[in-house]
Amino acid sequence: MTKKLVADLMVDYLVRRDVKYVFGLCGHTVIAMLDAMNKNKKITYVSNRHEAVASTAADGYARVTHKASVVMCHLGPGITNVLTGVANAAFDSIPMVVIAGDVPTYYFGKHPHQEVNMHGDATQYRILEPVVKRAWRVDDPESLPDIMDKAFRLAESGRPGPVLIDMPMDIFSRKEEDYLWDRTYKDSHLTMKPALDPAAAAAIAKELVKAKRPVLHAGGGIILAQASEELAALAEFLDIPVSRTLMGQGCISDTHPLMIGQTGFWGMEFTHSLTTKADVILGLGTRFAEADSSSWYRGVTFDPDHTDFLQIDIDPSELGRNYPVKIGAVGDLKLALQQILAEVKKICPEGKKNPALRKKIAAAKAAFKESNVAISTDDRFPMTPQRILKDVKDTIPEDAHIFTDVGWNKNGVAQQFDVTVPGTIHHSSGLATMGFGASAVLGGKLAAPKQVSITLTGDGGFGVNPTCLATAVEQGIACTWVVMNNSAFGTIAGLENANYHTTFGTKFHTPDNKPYSPKWADVAKAYGVESICVQSAAEFKPAMEKAMQANKEGRPFLVEAPMENIVVPTPGCWNINDIYSPTKLVEDGKLVKNKEGKFVAPNHSKSHKGK
Repeated sequence: MTKKLVADLMVDYLVRRDVKYVFGLCGHTVIAMLDAMNKNKKITYVSNRHEAVASTAADGYARVTHKASVVMCHLGPGITNVLTGVANAAFDSIPMVVIAGDVPTYYFGKHPHQEVNMHGDATQYRILEPVVKRAWRVDDPESLPDIMDKAFRLAESGRPGPVLIDMPMDIFSRKEEDYLWDRTYKDSHLTMKPALDPAAAAAIAKELVKAKRPVLHAGGGIILAQASEELAALAEFLDIPVSRTLMGQGCISDTHPLMIGQTGFWGMEFTHSLTTKADVILGLGTRFAEADSSSWYRGVTFDPDHTDFLQIDIDPSELGRNYPVKIGAVGDLKLALQQILAEVKKICPEGKKNPALRKKIAAAKAAFKESNVAISTDDRFPMTPQRILKDVKDTIPEDAHIFTDVGWNKNGVAQQFDVTVPGTIHHSSGLATMGFGASAVLGGKLAAPKQVSITLTGDGGFGVNPTCLATAVEQGIACTWVVMNNSAFGTIAGLENANYHTTFGTKFHTPDNKPYSPKWADVAKAYGVESICVQSAAEFKPAMEKAMQANKEGRPFLVEAPMENIVVPTPGCWNINDIYSPTKLVEDGKLVKNKEGKFVAPNHSKSHKGK
């Protein structure tokens, strides 16, 4: 038996869990942990200039590794700053362990320096309670080994998400017998995942086989479960079309002959033509969220009056959340899809072939691409967003990890940018956090150093926290930023202009009303990052080639592209438009029945094009 500092024992534990990086920002409550990591040398501490950058970079790391990342922050402003990145991870089901410093236990109730204690003593950890799966405050160092095991298991199992370990600073510096950590050497780091109830697998298989117009609707759960091969196998055996959500992009290749594209507000008209007429839809790892379901207006994206919904999710609370389900089942999607295909083969051993459907899908995809040729090859400057996406696609390798932000770089990418390697596109969906991509790309590169890690971000999103540049330089992280600069919060500018004929509060300008934007390429140079601000559309692709060369040589790079503020096409509906500019089919922001007593909106949905 040997007595060691708790901070040293914690770092030893992290090493045993194969934690390679801890993302954080220093503060007086966590310097014992900093010292322990410095002595250990087996963990790299990634120092950041803002806690939101730290938690978001950790989010990006976990998305690529599918393992819980670790974030460390100080109390007070540290824990308030870390909140947004932790919430973003929670909403997108990303595993994360947050270790937060706290005031000394013997100062509870005395209002010590920087403690948040407006509604109770020693309660600052509650700031994160709404966005973590569990929050522990460690008042006794002997409880810490159990808590550490529980924290990682909870973060990574079931529906993944962040957890919090709140550590009073004196606990870090206490000594305890190392034998108290014996359990952590024996506790498995792997949690076996649940398969479907065999009866559920058989029932779902039966529904899919007998259906005349089935659709497999894939959400982010497919990516989290790493079930792309299983999804493709089931779709191909029965020739069932696959639609997807924003978070489901990359569930299978966007060029797969059965992939029909995204649904919802930024979806595809062709996709909706199949999803609204489906007799059976199997939802896989999706909660049928508002943006993916056109605010749940009947007949726009889905039609619950004529469709039987089947749904599988690792989280039982998601079953039937937004559409009633004929069959709802809990299970890991990788295992579930294997089970369903096995049951399908018992009922229909030869499978099904639908060449007419495949031909129809191919024709629709070709027509959509043809409709974009002119604008995606246009030489005008500022550049069209479509031209930026095309040139990026032509330049980066297929297995590059892409982190988007909000606006064209997310919604346009999801709609028009073909992702062919599963698990390589990373969107902020649940919280839709502006500034996500610029910081998450740091973690993505650390997680997959041999692959390109690139973010497509707007000037609004990049401007949220450009201190991510400092992290890249200090840590030698060779990621790439593409700043699509339209001198505005472009998506909101488009919505406001469409509904109120003004862009007040959404475009950047000086007091004398002249357009304004920081020169982000110059800002990058000031941080020590190589950069180019292109002066013509023709310069963009060569700039991207220089960025890719810098990546190979281990250097971060930023490309700034002045961009025209074209709004992403919106084939679906979004209730906010109807609240602000109601049509004759809308009352109090809700669709009403027409003369035939039905909810209809196909023509209504087209009224939103260009908004």
